[in-house]
Amino acid sequence: MGTGDSELRKKLAALMKARFPYIYIPTFEEDRAMQLLASVAGDEELIRTVRALYVWTSTQGFIRQGDDKAVSDTMQPVKAIEFVQQCQDHAVFVFKDFHVYFGVKGRPVDYMIVRRLRDIISCLKTGGLRKSVVFISPELLIPDDMQKEISVFDFPLPTVEEITRKLNEMVQENSQVNTNLNAQEKEKIAKAALGLTQQEAENAFARAMVSDGNFDIRDLSVILDEKNQVVKKTGILEFIKSDYGIDDIGGLENLKRWLQKRNNSWLDSAKKYNIPSPKGVLITGVPGCGKSLTAKAMSAIWQLPLLKLDMGKIFSGIVGSSEENMRRAIQTAEAVAPSILWVDEIEKGLAGIHSSGDSGTSTRVFGTFLTWMQEKTAPVFVIATANNISGLPPELLRKGRFDEVFFVDLPTHIERKDIFRLHLEKRLKDPEIAQSIAVNDALLEKLADKTEGFVGAEIEQAVIAALYEAFFAGRGLLEQDLFYVIENTVPLSVTQKEQILALREWANVRAVAATAKEDRSVRDERASADDAPQYPGGRTIDF
Repeated sequence: MGTGDSELRKKLAALMKARFPYIYIPTFEEDRAMQLLASVAGDEELIRTVRALYVWTSTQGFIRQGDDKAVSDTMQPVKAIEFVQQCQDHAVFVFKDFHVYFGVKGRPVDYMIVRRLRDIISCLKTGGLRKSVVFISPELLIPDDMQKEISVFDFPLPTVEEITRKLNEMVQENSQVNTNLNAQEKEKIAKAALGLTQQEAENAFARAMVSDGNFDIRDLSVILDEKNQVVKKTGILEFIKSDYGIDDIGGLENLKRWLQKRNNSWLDSAKKYNIPSPKGVLITGVPGCGKSLTAKAMSAIWQLPLLKLDMGKIFSGIVGSSEENMRRAIQTAEAVAPSILWVDEIEKGLAGIHSSGDSGTSTRVFGTFLTWMQEKTAPVFVIATANNISGLPPELLRKGRFDEVFFVDLPTHIERKDIFRLHLEKRLKDPEIAQSIAVNDALLEKLADKTEGFVGAEIEQAVIAALYEAFFAGRGLLEQDLFYVIENTVPLSVTQKEQILALREWANVRAVAATAKEDRSVRDERASADDAPQYPGGRTIDF
């Protein structure tokens, strides 16, 4: 039994020894909770007085653990409470799904039952027999009249040690499955299953084993699919399944190296270096230059689930629900940790902070988010993207919130070549369409020269528009198609020149350039201010 299990047993035993009358365990995992209760109730060294374990359900009444026969006349809740009072055993009485009498949706509080529970409190606290009542329910629901008498016992999801034990058990029980996992890969799969219940983890492992008769690191995707189900149920977070990889990002080598160096930093192998899991990054810069693409590619690079937080879903019309929505989103992200939490265009979600129109709701939600970012210990990496840095409050940019702030500028000459190469190779799959154009260094040089000031999204659209020209003419793609589209495009660097210059001025002292030094050519450095210069734009630190 792991250290976490031992601490949990001690906490529960302390409540029972202190004669807390009612203990409430909110959990979907009845079997795990029952195993914990049985191990505590029968451990004389831990609890001093060994206790019988009685389990109540509305369908059978009380059954003493170890007996098949139900205690007669205990199916009705009032009768069951009377049995607790009259029982002549030192005992723990477990009520399953008793919250339905505490006022679930569509059903009022049953005050007769609440009154009966209050009537026997003195018996539980000071009677000659050691008795404790435990409620196990998937929903935490306590009537106002019982607020002072019920102690809520936090029952965490399975630890990595418990999941690893279950994984090892399943591997041994299914020896016919070809298992090819080294110690680090096994740890990675176990940690990927954190946030799942034991049954959910078991289901995910079983799915991975039966899919092709093999069980290896490639089955991480099955674990992530199971986590997807957990995320979907919140209705606030969106599980993003991305097929992008690091090679799909043109340029931004400085940012990519920073991310690669922090890969696997949540594993035990990083503990010997005494380094914490990275908190996150804020990526700001010119729209259309790859900020969102980087967030999507991170999931594949780190092999972690990517959760997108929609700030619009946080703010709903019901008073107090916005704060609760943010807490639920944070709890879900931590439940499926290690994970990546992506907050896209974060400045839009924080637009109401300095106004009084929302009665301070935005400020409270933002405060909850900031406090969590500063104090979180779960390996949840936050990647926030922003286009309008003037809308970002200064407290968000303080050190300790994010590990680094990166600025993504207009792509350099070398980066534009790389972006053109990526999009042309991605779309020119058919030999008949590709035979009329040679994608070589000479063509890429000319294209990069012609697209000074284009953002990555504009380059992608130029390739797509050129392919439409070829499609309309019923022939393969020609160089002149690309140059025709480029000549008829007014780039963002022209239409929003003033905003881009203001972005660069802000980034010069506050952010690190996402572009590596080696990707800046002489022509980029010589570009004039009137021509929407490529640099400055972020401090030139290389990682």
